[in-house]
Amino acid sequence: MRPSAPLSPSSGLVMLLVFCPLLVVVHASSSKAENGHSTHLGDTDPDRCMRHHFVETITHPIYKCNSKMVLLARCEGHCSHTSRSDPLISFSSVLKQPFKSTCFCCRPHTSKLKAVRLRCAGGTRITATYRYILACNCEECS
Repeated sequence: MRPSAPLSPSSGLVMLLVFCPLLVVVHASSSKAENGHSTHLGDTDPDRCMRHHFVETITHPIYKCNSKMVLLARCEGHCSHTSRSDPLISFSSVLKQPFKSTCFCCRPHTSKLKAVRLRCAGGTRITATYRYILACNCEECS
């Protein structure tokens, strides 16, 4: 395992790459505001909302194809915002939704489309696509 050096002194961003078989883990240390919420990537809380990498084997459910291992990412962790439910006022005797609830969820903020090609019997190739998560953020649940 060998860590890399900081990017540049003026950027305020320090990137640490840890090289493992099939994995590249990126740890960023900075603080920025996105969507009106302050995001502290260098926060010391290990359970905060953040991207986690894992390796998955992709196989086709029907055709006999060679499987491939790919690096994926998920958003996982808690958000420090407080959830709440407020009563709604109505001038009708029937309230379909008597409360307005507000909560925040750990969700993908940015992602990119990726593809992997599987080689199948008879020489055919099948492409599997998926979204690779680049960043996670605490956003209001819908």
